[in-house]
Amino acid sequence: MKTLIYLTHPHVEAWNFQDRHREQFSRHLPGGSVVICRNSKEFLAELPTAEGVIVWYFKREWQKISPQLKWIATPAAGNDWIDVEPGSNLPVLFGSFHGQMMAESVLGAALYFCKALQFSRDLQKKKKWGRVKISQRITSLYQKRVAILGFGHIGQIIGRAFKPFGCRLTGVKRGAVELPDYFDGGDKIVLVDQLMEVLPETDHLVFVLPGGVETEGLFTREHFRQLPRHCIVYNVGRGNVYREDDIVHALREKQIAGAYLDVFETEPLPETSELWGMENVLIQPHLSAASPHYLDLFIEELALKLKNKL
Repeated sequence: MKTLIYLTHPHVEAWNFQDRHREQFSRHLPGGSVVICRNSKEFLAELPTAEGVIVWYFKREWQKISPQLKWIATPAAGNDWIDVEPGSNLPVLFGSFHGQMMAESVLGAALYFCKALQFSRDLQKKKKWGRVKISQRITSLYQKRVAILGFGHIGQIIGRAFKPFGCRLTGVKRGAVELPDYFDGGDKIVLVDQLMEVLPETDHLVFVLPGGVETEGLFTREHFRQLPRHCIVYNVGRGNVYREDDIVHALREKQIAGAYLDVFETEPLPETSELWGMENVLIQPHLSAASPHYLDLFIEELALKLKNKL
């Protein structure tokens, strides 16, 4: 089996396939050839004889020059950048290993807000022993209601991360799902059409939704109005779930207390966006799943999938 690998990223070193990843892949699936491509020209030159490809993106027209292709794999969790001919039955293997890394990011952001870390840092710069002012801003996760909109594999791992802090969980799904083993009497799962009912009791709202037509503009200005003013919003899914103007309005009017935003309607986030200047917003540039071990975890997961498939 010839596996063609084209995984390069101009900004994040951990998202670039290295020789050690080739060795890791070959240990799990010995006997095949592994070709690493550093640019699209190299990739397209090798594609006609490839049986499998590992890529960040794949264009539909590339199928016409890849007659031996049996599978496509990508570390990405969403199908935003893989485009294949409808009905071609070409298997596409997406990554599902991101949950723990994303849970670390969301939980870290929750503690950032609850423990007034930015405010403490600001006073530190002024050499102020602001014990009274800081203590007045500190809150706790204990017995807080965390609603996770998009309670699939990743959403459930994020939910598990909150449980040791005594949180109560609401998983929001489009369809029925089996209760996770860590749920207790204070936790529940509701359908999307019940979303309005659970928002007023939500202390932390986490978006873990994929992109696409089904989630486009799902969360409206009216939804933001239903949240308590102390609620913190987190988005590690896709930025299409609400309009940027709507979350800006909710933050400006103090309908919500703050937001950790890792994904945006337009990426990179334009310098003209009001979000940059808001003190109650923590921005990361689509990095909630970033980790030095990113591709190591992906290769381990993919090798198991391919062993079961081939």
